[in-house]
This record gives sequence, structure tokens and C-alpha cells, in this order.
Amino acid sequence: MSFVSSSSSKVNSAQDSEVQTSGDLTAVAEVPQSSLNRRRRYRWLIRVVLLVVGLILAGTIYESVSEASDIQAYPPIGQMVDVGGYRLHINCVGTGSPTVIIEAGLGDWSLPWNAVQEEVAKTTRVCTYDRAGIGYSEASPLPRTAEQFAFELHTLLERANVEGSYVLVGHSLGGLAVRIFVHDYPTEIAGVVLIDSMSPRQRAQPEMEIEPQTSYQPSAFSLPFFLGRIGLVRLLAEPLGLIQHLPAQTQPAYAAFAVTPQTAQTFVDEFLSIQESLAQAEAVTTFGDLPLIVLTGVIDEQAGWQDWQVELLQLSSNSRQIIVENSGHNIHLDQPEAAVAAIVTMVSQLR
Repeated sequence: MSFVSSSSSKVNSAQDSEVQTSGDLTAVAEVPQSSLNRRRRYRWLIRVVLLVVGLILAGTIYESVSEASDIQAYPPIGQMVDVGGYRLHINCVGTGSPTVIIEAGLGDWSLPWNAVQEEVAKTTRVCTYDRAGIGYSEASPLPRTAEQFAFELHTLLERANVEGSYVLVGHSLGGLAVRIFVHDYPTEIAGVVLIDSMSPRQRAQPEMEIEPQTSYQPSAFSLPFFLGRIGLVRLLAEPLGLIQHLPAQTQPAYAAFAVTPQTAQTFVDEFLSIQESLAQAEAVTTFGDLPLIVLTGVIDEQAGWQDWQVELLQLSSNSRQIIVENSGHNIHLDQPEAAVAAIVTMVSQLR
């Protein structure tokens, strides 16, 4: 009896052991499965990070190689002039006096003005230039305001030996720089043509709320700069139609320099300084009797724009307005012949 009982006890113990063992195995099997899932997620995360880093690295190399190639393919068509530690690009063609100086709009530069420049050059000397950080010009310290534009332009003209008197042509944001230039260097100006110029009336804030950029530091990092640095702006320029508004022969060279990280950053710097530039221009209330032509487009203009254009006539006692019916803001691209006619009219009036 005792033998049977002992055997039965051993059997039961063995069964218990099997159950316990089975339970242990189940528990052991559950732990590695959870750990395996975490490891899989971790590996996918690593792969995604490596992919993103690889794409950024590849884009950066692509952009650097493209920029180096573009510099060789499209060298400056004018001259590079040192204006105080950085060089600006200026291109003067034609002969005669007065000399026409063209100040481009926000983020714009000399190349889109080629058609206008070529035609005006048949009448007199005409110069286009690239503001610091745009086109062929090297970057400069902050701030990127109308006062800084006027100062740099005057320094550029002096060092490039481009003597006055000048007919200043200012488009959009460039019109604000022209106002400052007329105020600061009045004896060098013969006449002014404002082409759909910005107006101080566009200011969105009271003057007391505007915080001027007074720190002369290099441009800060921005998302547009980053996108330019990794080549994304260059890749998307054509699909997004960023260059389709230009003549076909101008597009390759324009695209080469309009998509660089430097240009992207400078656009941001100029845009962020618009309120300050408007405030600076507002301080200039009169040109006296200096001849002034206000050229105005009418298509898709913002509310109040036409009234502001009329108010620009009050800058001079010798002013008149020309309306361009079939043009929007970029008259030099939509109707370049209208821009040429206004400039040549001013030159003829002064002779």
C-alpha cells in the first residue's frame, strides 16, 4: 500500500512539475515576444533616421556641387565691387547721361531686368545691381532695410566709378530704398521712376511696436535656408513654377542663383525687415520739385493699393502717374515696354 501511495505521489509531483514547467515556459515565451516587438520598432526607427540623414547628406552634396557648377556656367555679367568687406555685383551698359539706376523689389535682382535694361541702354547708360545676398552679390551683415540698401548702393556707385546725376528706378520694395537715397544724396539725383512701389501706408503696426534690427550679425538660420541647403528649393523650383514667369533664355541662370540657401535666407531677412523699411521711408515726405513718374499696374492688386499709388505723387510737385492696364505688380515682366517707356520718357525730359 505504501508503495502504491508513494508511486502515486511521485506521479502527481511529476504532473505538477510538468504544469509548473509548462507555465514557466509560457511565461518565458511571452517575454521575448514583447522584447522582439520593441526591438523591431527600434530597428525601424533607426532605419528611418538613417534614411533621413542620408537624404539630407545627399541633398547637401547635390546643392554644393550644383552651386559650384553654376558659378562656372553663369559667371557675373558685370563687375564685383567691394563695398566694405563684401562684394556687390553691378552691371552697366549703354552710354549717355543721366545714368539710370534700377533698384529691384523684394528678393529680386538684376537678371529679370535684362529686357528693360537692353532697351533703355539704346538711349542712355543704365545700371542694374544685386543687393547683398542675392544673385551674384555676397551676403552682408544685418539689417536688410531700406536705409541699408541705400547706403550700400551709394557706396557701390562710388567705388564702381558710376558718376551721377542719376535717374533712380525703384520697383516694389526697391521704391522704399529710392526714397531714402533721394533724401540722403539729393544733389546726385536728376529724376525718379517708381514702378508699383510699396508705400508706407502698408505698415501693419504703430511705429512704437516696431523693433528695429540693429544687431549687425550674420543672418540667422531659417527653414528656407535649410531647404535651400539640402537642395529641395532647387528641385522644386521648376515644378512649382518659380521661374516660369521669366523669358526662356533667362530661366537657367536665374534658377541657378535664385534657389541657393543664401538667396533664400536673404529673402527672409528682407521680408522680416519690411515694417522697419516702411517706417524709414515714411520719414521721407518730399522730393521737392524733383521730376517723378509713378508707374502703376492694376491687375490683382491688394485693397488700397491704387490709393497708395496716387498718394506717392505727393512726394513731388513735379509728378505724374502712368497706369498700365494689362499688368500686375511685376510690370517689368508683364509689360516691359511700359517700364522702358516710362524710364526713357524721364531721361528725355531731363535732357
